[in-house]
Amino acid sequence: MIRKASLLLAGALLGATAVVTLSQTEFMIGSAANAAASDTYRQLHLFGDVFERIRSDYVETPDDAELIESAINGMLTSLDPHSSYMSPKSFRDMQVQTRGEFGGLGIEVTMEDGFVKVVTPIDDTPAFHAGVMAGDLITHLDGEAVQGLTLNEAVEKMRGPVQTDIQLRIRRGTMEEPIEITVRRDVIRIRSVRWRKEDDIGYIRITQFNEQTYDGVKNAIAELSGEIAEKDLKGYIVDLRNNPGGLLDQAIAVSDAFLDRGEIVSTRGRNNDESQRYNARSGDLSKGKPVIVLVNGGSASASEIVAGALQDHRRGTILGTRSFGKGSVQTIIPLGANGAIRLTTARYFTPSGTSIQAKGIVPDIEILQELPEELKGKLETRGEANLRGHLESEDGSEQTGSQAYVPPDAKDDKQLHFAFDLLRGIKINQKFPPDPNAGVPN
Repeated sequence: MIRKASLLLAGALLGATAVVTLSQTEFMIGSAANAAASDTYRQLHLFGDVFERIRSDYVETPDDAELIESAINGMLTSLDPHSSYMSPKSFRDMQVQTRGEFGGLGIEVTMEDGFVKVVTPIDDTPAFHAGVMAGDLITHLDGEAVQGLTLNEAVEKMRGPVQTDIQLRIRRGTMEEPIEITVRRDVIRIRSVRWRKEDDIGYIRITQFNEQTYDGVKNAIAELSGEIAEKDLKGYIVDLRNNPGGLLDQAIAVSDAFLDRGEIVSTRGRNNDESQRYNARSGDLSKGKPVIVLVNGGSASASEIVAGALQDHRRGTILGTRSFGKGSVQTIIPLGANGAIRLTTARYFTPSGTSIQAKGIVPDIEILQELPEELKGKLETRGEANLRGHLESEDGSEQTGSQAYVPPDAKDDKQLHFAFDLLRGIKINQKFPPDPNAGVPN
């Protein structure tokens, strides 16, 4: 009886202790939260003080709206290279661009070390024909230094009336002397998907992922399968080289065109309840024909989602060089009449649960291009891991630098010809065709 009473008492005391401890924890959390909030308000008060001092004492009368816009943009760009503020005009331009038609030079860009970095020139645009290359750093625009400008300000300077010229000063690879390139502005009409029959092989080139991309791939497969008898069709080459990405839903739809089931990609935000998974629907438009996907150091974002999905499911063989390594998702958040913000809200993961952030997609078969003599040892595209302020990879391992060169003449394209030879059985590699049983569970 005494023993029993002792146990009950101990239990009561332990219970009381637990309650007290919980109450203390709640008090400490509440105090910490209040302290953090108080510190935040002090910082906002500091911002207000600086803002007022600029308004009253700066040598010239500043524009209040421009000051606020610059402050917002500075806050966003300090997070990572892909978050930014878009003015109302920039937001409208972005909406037009995703629809597939806009005015400008025809290059996808980001910022690196204060310069404008070319992620890739878009096929058949003024910049492409002028010789701008993936990895180029634009240091001057019409003789004016780029350093000190935000990305949006630099982009605005590159835009202008159609049929007017702009002079770009470019730093390329390890070349000692800068390159001067004149580009004539034009209306950029993006045909995101092009295709052609190569005897018994269907070649599909995807230059970016805009609202037209899935329909383009669907039309390409339908037309090519109609031109080439099914018994003769050796397979498809999907060329994603120097494709900077674009819309997430289009990357999912293009992946689905070649998959019959299974996960395509998942996105994970800061909180667990923000995670999403996207799965393929029944029906492989390519009817199981072999697929080779070409990637290189200029293949980023949505391109890497497609390559990662087909690689993990062993539906396609990835050939070329390691991709750019942009494994983050940006959400466009409209701000009414005040434009919008582009905010990094999640990382994406391939079906096997792998994040490619700052690492890229490693090809199943690595094939380097033969560089022209004047470019040997001087041309290597710097990837996501080279961008200042980039999100770190989850496991701490990062890869920098990858070849992104594609010869202007298809006859010199070593990667493309290797893909042709694999599909036709002229060359043999243990990674082609991939073993579907070795992929992730469907």
